[in-house]
Amino acid sequence: MTPHDLYLLSPEISLAAVAFMVVLADALNGPRKLVPSVAVVGLAIPLFFTVLLWGEIADWWSLLDPQVGEKADVSIPTLYGTLAVDRFALFFKFIFIGSVGLVLMSSYGYVERFSERRGEFHVLIMFSAVGMMLMAAGTELITLYVALELSTLPLVALAAFGGDRRSSEAGLKYLVLGAIASAILLYGMTLTFAFTGSTNLESMAVVIGNAATSGAGDFGGPLLAVGIVLMVAGFGFKIAAVPFQGWVPDVYEGSPVPVTAFLSVASKAAGFAVIIRVFSTAFQPLEVDWAILFAVIAAISMTIGNLVAIAQTNIKRMLAYSTIAHAGYMLVGLAAVASRTEDDVSLGSETLLFYLGAYAVTNLAAFFAVIAIMDRTRSELIDSFAGMGKRAPWLALALTIALLSLTGIPPTVGFMAKLFVFGAAIKADLAWLVALGAVNSVVSAYFYLRVIRVMYLAEPKDDERSVRVIPLDISVAVTAVAVVALGVWPQGLLEVANRAVQTIF
Repeated sequence: MTPHDLYLLSPEISLAAVAFMVVLADALNGPRKLVPSVAVVGLAIPLFFTVLLWGEIADWWSLLDPQVGEKADVSIPTLYGTLAVDRFALFFKFIFIGSVGLVLMSSYGYVERFSERRGEFHVLIMFSAVGMMLMAAGTELITLYVALELSTLPLVALAAFGGDRRSSEAGLKYLVLGAIASAILLYGMTLTFAFTGSTNLESMAVVIGNAATSGAGDFGGPLLAVGIVLMVAGFGFKIAAVPFQGWVPDVYEGSPVPVTAFLSVASKAAGFAVIIRVFSTAFQPLEVDWAILFAVIAAISMTIGNLVAIAQTNIKRMLAYSTIAHAGYMLVGLAAVASRTEDDVSLGSETLLFYLGAYAVTNLAAFFAVIAIMDRTRSELIDSFAGMGKRAPWLALALTIALLSLTGIPPTVGFMAKLFVFGAAIKADLAWLVALGAVNSVVSAYFYLRVIRVMYLAEPKDDERSVRVIPLDISVAVTAVAVVALGVWPQGLLEVANRAVQTIF
């Protein structure tokens, strides 16, 4: 490994280094604010390297090859070709670092419930994010699998971090079901390797392309078909898509709320990063086949997620089923990639990346507002949110903005995300899927608007006010403002998403 390789991996290395700094700060038993301060401020280091790589990546290749344009979208291999540094991976690294920073800020007051383990809490989130960053950059199956395990195991410990019965059950369920999904994924990778003779995504694409050209049948033949289906099942667990979503409600309900927020955003983004890279690279010759498969999964996920969410009385379970439904909306964008042309190679994936960014800020805003409100109500029941419009007007407003965005109502970023994804699906001749998505959006309005109705129209049960936590307030404000700002001016995020997906196509 050369110094250049170390520089290319500087975001991951520096984030791991910050985690060790947190361990040291925790061991010193310094002031109560030392550990979270080191964790949040230290994130500036991996963020700096990520920004640096985003700006310089094309310039390096301009020096090596004058024929490469200054704004070329390229992928730089590193670590013996197992990882790639490109704008696609860097896009997700921005999401992971931002999510970690905001979640740690929002959990400032929450972690006092287990103050003796606050150092471990911060470190586990950071190491999970390191695994997710490696997942987004992986170009080889073994590397992807190891990175996935690195991201998942800390989440198991975090899910059980509450220490009570529900939290222990959440951690155990996530561990057992995650192990089953991991085994299924590994078996699928093994069958795929048996068919292609390689674990490198680009090498696999060559063999699969030759098989598809020779008329081997759907999915390139029975062996490869089984491998792909098993890999879809393994990745489906990560993104919480039906029928691999059974763990979501109980794990979301039992985990500490900041952990649930991190799970719903960062873990889902990492899963989609892997799916996009693997299926758009290794399985690109079979894109018509797998696009249909993802379209069916999208339809089922949207419908089941929204219908079951209607019956929920617990805000965390409601948001759990909401994230299942939104996995379906995102898969609509993935299904649209089959209609790519030479003039519009990023169709579907570009809108999917925009949706992931929009969903990240929206869902974080929702969970951060829920954390702040639950500090006042000491309850997860939706009915306990009664009168929040009077008791905590700005928190009620922030949660309202987030819920409107999840519904897809303008001028929020959620509306623009659904507009772009559904537009790509229409171009892909998936009008039936768009119609189903529109119906599901109307259905989802029932349970999202119910929370808003309770906050503004129901009478408050008491006027008790809790101590305000400034870092949490900042997290709520930043994400709520971002939801509206990106809805009014989506072009910036859309352009970044466009540049990111150009690399892998």
